[in-house]
Amino acid sequence: MAHATLEHVNITVSEPAATAKRLCELFDWKVRWHGDAINNGITYHVGSNDSYLAVYSSGDTRTPDAESYVIRGGLNHVGVVVQDLDEIEKRVLEMGYETFSHGDYEPGRRFYFKDSDDIEFEVVSYAKDQA
Repeated sequence: MAHATLEHVNITVSEPAATAKRLCELFDWKVRWHGDAINNGITYHVGSNDSYLAVYSSGDTRTPDAESYVIRGGLNHVGVVVQDLDEIEKRVLEMGYETFSHGDYEPGRRFYFKDSDDIEFEVVSYAKDQA
């Protein structure tokens, strides 16, 4: 049977360059590529050699009318696995974001935050040596 892995997810944001910079600072990611995109937009591919988030804007972004959890096809959150959950939470807080829904249950610890585009991120660590 074929094994499939997730390569990327493409998300519309208000400022792709700023979002890419923030994601690189938070998660020690890199910009793999950036350039022109559909509808006269611009896209940044941010992540690792194996997977990434494509953050895109055509300059005409709109606020959704309803929360994503009730919209068919809505993006509910992006999950990111990290080694040092406490360090990443410190970075998130230093950027001025609030963290919420902290959980410490098998198989790992986690918290959530929403960025300036109201995109929800779940940050989780499966490291066994964290308290």
